This record gives sequence, structure tokens and C-alpha cells, in this order.
Amino acid sequence: MIEQAGSLRAARFLLLLCVWAWAATAWAQPEQPEAASDFAPRPAVASAGFMVVTANVYATDAAAEILQLGGNALDAAIAAQWVLNLVEPQSSGIGGGGFMLHWDATRRLVSAWDGRETAPRAASAVPGDTASHNFARRADGSLMKFSELLATGRAVGVPGLVAMLEAAHRRHGKLTWERLFRPAIRLAENGFAISPRLHLLLRDDLLLRRDAAARALYFQQNGEARPVGATLRNPELAATLRSIATGGAAALHGGEAADRIAATIAQRGGTLTAADMHDYRPRQRHAVCGPYRRWRICGMPPPSSGGIGVLQLLGLLDRSRLPVSGPASPDGAHLFAEAGRLAYADRARYLADPDFVSVPQRALLAPEYLDRRARLIDPRRSMGIAAPGVLPQRRSWIDDDAPELPATTHVSIVDRAGNAVALTSSIESAFGSRIQVDGFLLNNQLTDFSLTAERDGKLVPNRLEPGKRPLSSMAPTLVFDASGRLYAVLGSPGGGRIINYVARTLVALLDGGQDPAAAVSLPHVGNRNGTTEIELGRVPEALALELERRGHTVQRTDMTSGLHLIVRGGNGWVGAVDPRREGVARGD
Repeated sequence: MIEQAGSLRAARFLLLLCVWAWAATAWAQPEQPEAASDFAPRPAVASAGFMVVTANVYATDAAAEILQLGGNALDAAIAAQWVLNLVEPQSSGIGGGGFMLHWDATRRLVSAWDGRETAPRAASAVPGDTASHNFARRADGSLMKFSELLATGRAVGVPGLVAMLEAAHRRHGKLTWERLFRPAIRLAENGFAISPRLHLLLRDDLLLRRDAAARALYFQQNGEARPVGATLRNPELAATLRSIATGGAAALHGGEAADRIAATIAQRGGTLTAADMHDYRPRQRHAVCGPYRRWRICGMPPPSSGGIGVLQLLGLLDRSRLPVSGPASPDGAHLFAEAGRLAYADRARYLADPDFVSVPQRALLAPEYLDRRARLIDPRRSMGIAAPGVLPQRRSWIDDDAPELPATTHVSIVDRAGNAVALTSSIESAFGSRIQVDGFLLNNQLTDFSLTAERDGKLVPNRLEPGKRPLSSMAPTLVFDASGRLYAVLGSPGGGRIINYVARTLVALLDGGQDPAAAVSLPHVGNRNGTTEIELGRVPEALALELERRGHTVQRTDMTSGLHLIVRGGNGWVGAVDPRREGVARGD
């Protein structure tokens, strides 16, 4: 039997969601929309050669430089990532992690690369452990507030991005590893102009100024953020990049660099050690792929929930037999929100690091299971909080309660040979832990673990364990047509909303016939098994009122996605950027 949505457990879970949402809003300073933007679609870019879409013009130019030199899609993505670390420090970088899908056009093979951070060996979430080792508890054993944990060494996981990209480059790269660092090193030494978005985030962040190294780099002597257009140089990051360019990931994960990282984290209350840095290993996993109408969708497997979440949501829409229409349509918005409830309910109950938890991936995507779940959707009335589906031998688990904050970036690239990369990377909240070492910021990804290891005597799959990777919603995605040809490359930042952002874009593109620029610009409506979120100022009030009439609790909020989409068009590719951020597409 499916548990009733109105159960006490579901109500308590909703309360937890609300508390964490408040904490994230009040303390994390998540990424904000650009000033004075009306979010009108930006013209798409067409090319018969390669196509690059990144979150910043400098990163797009770096990727294009590498492709023009004869590098491939992976080479270009790596070069773009180092530049993003410099010009978009709030979102990703050396101090964080990421997930990447790679399409080898010659071998017709999708590879999934996992560079997610790991918990230090000394960290724990068991209530009886000492406070020095328990990442979320005070000395008296009580649970810390999210705001107490956010910008501390306790929240820092072992970075994985550099090691993952190095491993992928050994397998798929074309140009030398060292050559891929030159654009970022050059820019770090010569300087770049601070963008409106970076200035706004620096201005509004309440915590970054507390770190002396970050304060000296990003703020003026009077404490105000460096102004828009000011030239920012980061020689420390240039030196770090040069070291990794010549020494590989070992230059970060060993020696003096690892010692400095560990010592800095220890000063801020963390347990990560140089041995943790040395022992980190990236993972190559099998992509999670499934059908949607006449398409084949491939995404990232756990510990990302992105691939399963997107496929579940699309599968529920496919089976609902309700009209899938634009976000201004009450039926379309209601259907999408209800499907989201069911997908996110399963995410919270069943998904975690597969190296520690037996994830029922096949069962969650089985056609008969999705058939049963889709029958729970009522076209006239919201189901309220959805219970997770019941799977055999899974009754001892309890739902994850971790927030996931929206400071992330995404790169989509297709090269001239048709190879492709979808790379989503992150340091968790905006500016991560607000701890800077050697010119880059460290992540606070351990906050993506459930802060409680168990409730009501039942274990949370996404509980912290030494060496474990926290659950994520990052959803780099590849789409293939009926003949197996690559059709689209996409992904987005946006924290826990990423699954909804990517799925909604796919619906607009594959079902609604929207052109790429329109698909990434649509007003957002979605549900993460709580309130139905609608994009503030962009969704008609009449739609909000109709959703409320159908039983939805509506929350009007900023929903700053950063969708970067490449679609096959004619004899080439079309690139589109989300107008909510500063992304740039370029082809050749």
C-alpha cells in the first residue's frame, strides 16, 4: 500500500523542508538574478562547426580558443572550467566537485564521470560521536543550526573536480594537459573585468568578508565589494593553476598544497586531512539512460539524483495522458508540479552514494513502477505531500532532509567531430565555505548530507559516512534521436531545483516544439514535494490562483536557473543561453 500523503511523517518532512528553505534563504545568500534583466530570450547562435555555451564570456572564449587549436570537446570544457573558477568564484572551481557526461562520437559511447566531493575519514554524523568529529553537532551533542555549519571547516568535503577532469583527460583528451591551463593563467595574471553578477553577489554576501584572503581579493579597503568593471587579478590562483598544469592533480592532492588546505580547514573546525586529499579517487560510472517518447535521454547516476530524477519526471508526464502545455496553462503547470512531487519523494527516500547504499535504480525507472506512480496524479486536485513509492526490502529507510543550495555552473560543448561534454560543477552555496586557500574557495558540500543520520529508528540513505559522497541534483544531460544521433546537450545550476529546470526545458524542446532560445527562457513552475514554486514576476497571477484552487500551496520566488543548451540544427548546432545569468554561446 502507498502511504497516505497526509500522514504525520509527511507533515513533519514538509516542516523540515520549510525550515531548511528559510535557513538557506536567510544565511546562504544564494545566487541572485542579474540587475535590470527582463529575462527576454537572447538570440540563439548557429554554427556548422563547434558550439560552446558557458556561464561567462571569458570561459566561452577560452573553450573556443582550445577548439580552434584542434582540441576536442573535453579539452575545451577543461579550459573553460579553470576560467570559470577565476571569473565566477561563487559557483565552482578547484575547491569543489562536479559531474560530467562525455559523448564519444566515433565509438558512440556515453561516459559518466563522478568528481563529487567525499567526507573526511574522521567525520561522522552518528549522534554518539564527539562533537569534534560529528560534523553537525555541538559539544553538548545538540544539532547545529544550518547557519552555524555553512561557513566552517566542518562543511568542507575533499575536492574532486581536478582529479576527475585529469582522469577523463587521460581517457578522452587530445591536447596536452598543460595547454588547457594557459587561458586561465593568462587571465588571472592580466586581470578581468568584474561582472555585474559577481559584484552583486559580493555586495550581498554576509560571510565572505570574514575570510582575510577573500576580503583582500574581492573587497575594497572600506569593506565594499569591488565595483563593476574593476580589474581583478588573482596571482595566487595563477600560481596554483600553473602548479596543477605541470604536476597534475597530485600537485593539489599531495605535498604542501594538501597540507595548507588541511591546516586551514582545521583552523575553522574541520577534520579534513592531507591524507584525505591524497586518497581521493574519481569514479567512472555508467550513465543512466531511458526512453522519453521517441528520444533517449542520458543523465548522471547516483550520487547525483539528476539522471534518475529527470527520467522519472519525464516518465510520469509521458504516462499521465494529460495535456503537456506551456507554463501559462493551468493543466500543464499542475501536471508538471504533481509529477515533480512524486519524483522528489523518491529522491529523498532512495537515492544516495551507491558505493555505500544499494540504490534501487532499475526499480525506480521500471515501466510498471512509473505506471503505478502516474496513476496517483489527479488532473483536478493536488495530492499534497507525496509519499515515496514502496519498493521491496526498503522499508527501514527514512527521508533525506538536506538542503541543496543554488551556486553551481554548467558547460555544454560539441566539437567539430561531434564529440560532446555536459559538465556541471559546484562548490555548493554561493562562495562555498567562504574559506579561501591559494587563490580559490573551498566547498561546503558536506551540507548536502542529511544533518541527521536516522529518525524514528530508521537510517537516512544520504547520511554522512567517512569517504561517502553527498547526494546532488546536478543533471548534465544528453539527448539522442531515434537513430542514435546526438540531438541535444544541456544542464543547469540551481541547487535542488535543477531536476525541474532540466526536465521543463526538455518538455518545451521535445514536446512543445520550442526553439532553443525560448526553451531556456520559459518562466519556471515546479514542485520539490512541498510548495509549488513559481518564478516571481514571470508567471501570471491567474495561473497562481488556479493552482491554489486545485490545492497547491504556491510560493512566488526567484528561480535563477542557468540553462545552457545545444541542439542539432540543420547541418550544425544551435546554442542558447539562459537570460537569467551571464552565459554566452559561440560557434565556428
